[in-house]
Amino acid sequence: MGIANNCNVPEELLYSVREHVWVRKEDDGTVTIGMTDAAQHLAGIIVTATPKAVGKKVKKGRSTGTVESGKWVGPIKSPVNGVIVASNEAVVADPKLLNSDPYGEAWFIRVEPNDWEADSEGLVTGAEAVAEYQVFLREEGIDCSSST
Repeated sequence: MGIANNCNVPEELLYSVREHVWVRKEDDGTVTIGMTDAAQHLAGIIVTATPKAVGKKVKKGRSTGTVESGKWVGPIKSPVNGVIVASNEAVVADPKLLNSDPYGEAWFIRVEPNDWEADSEGLVTGAEAVAEYQVFLREEGIDCSSST
């Protein structure tokens, strides 16, 4: 597990750093998408999670659904073009999972990408992801050990 400004950054995942989104490529070719530890830290306690419906098309850089906390409402943006093939009903039922387990039980949606090779070009992983996230979080003044 990598750490960037006291935020967890699992090195086996891929990241769209500036969007605070993580991605995991699954064996069946789909990609699982979720919000990062830094994102949940910034949002505070999540009270609502509303992923878009299965079958909906998503575009890279556009919303796959929204999350809401007491101080923020915002999208979870897709790092790929494709079609939603699953949404996580567990986070709909218990949105606080996004706070307690952002990289595990609290995945947001799963997408069948149109062109994984093209869309994944801007994603980073491993030590590169930790380093890039470290720079970005410092630029933005984000530290997961401080209260928001």
